[in-house]
Amino acid sequence: MPLSKKFSKDKTVCKVGFSMQEEAVGRPPKLFLAGEFNGWKPAPMRKTKGVFALGVELPAGASYQYRYVTDAGQWLNDTEADCYVFSPFADADNSVVVL
Repeated sequence: MPLSKKFSKDKTVCKVGFSMQEEAVGRPPKLFLAGEFNGWKPAPMRKTKGVFALGVELPAGASYQYRYVTDAGQWLNDTEADCYVFSPFADADNSVVVL
């Protein structure tokens, strides 16, 4: 599912909706969102009708790296991210949301 973005009236903040279909991640009991915006500390996502989702308010005018992580420790990229950037820490690409 694509990222959803809703900017504040003054365009300084954007509420980003991160989501992933349950079947895209092999039906884990839990899915988390980690990124630059939360110090890479996985935040639990809520599952409703087969979709994991979490809304995060972020300052506009920047881009943020993020990934999803399962409760088994598997790190996943968002197939609908705005772009991707290589991370030498993980030796993999990170998803990026651009605001």
